[in-house]
Amino acid sequence: MTRYITITLVKRDVTCRARLLDKEAPGTCEAVWNALPQAGAAYHAKYARNEVYTLVPRISGAPRRENPTVTPIPGDVCLFDFEPWEIGNPAYGYEPGSEAHAALGATDLAIFYGRNNLLINGDMGWVPGNVFAAIEDGLDDIAAACNDLWINGFAGEEMAFARAGTQ
Repeated sequence: MTRYITITLVKRDVTCRARLLDKEAPGTCEAVWNALPQAGAAYHAKYARNEVYTLVPRISGAPRRENPTVTPIPGDVCLFDFEPWEIGNPAYGYEPGSEAHAALGATDLAIFYGRNNLLINGDMGWVPGNVFAAIEDGLDDIAAACNDLWINGFAGEEMAFARAGTQ
């Protein structure tokens, strides 16, 4: 049975559908599936190029490394697990009290909408992500909305992840 999730940029009213990669990342898929729905402020990545993500309360049970990549392709959906000290730095620009400052750390749920991504951070080095889903429907629409988010700003945008059922 194949499981699907939806990913929505709420303010822009754009949704895509992604297939969970249960064979390649079973532990990550199960942890995310059990934690859905999730939503939070949307951010456009500074370093990775074509990435939009949200920070949510730490998803327990997700493996630290499973089906990892540092070069995600368009349509990849990734999970990053962060300790509090890794992203709570005020220099990263997160609002005080946001998930970035959570005492237990945070989970970053991200989509990649274009080519030539490289997951390296000047402060931390390589930042591998667990690829746990692949966008199958709506990639062009969500890519256009993500590009608009990059050009016109992300203030007030929310990114939501939800179960979309099985087939």
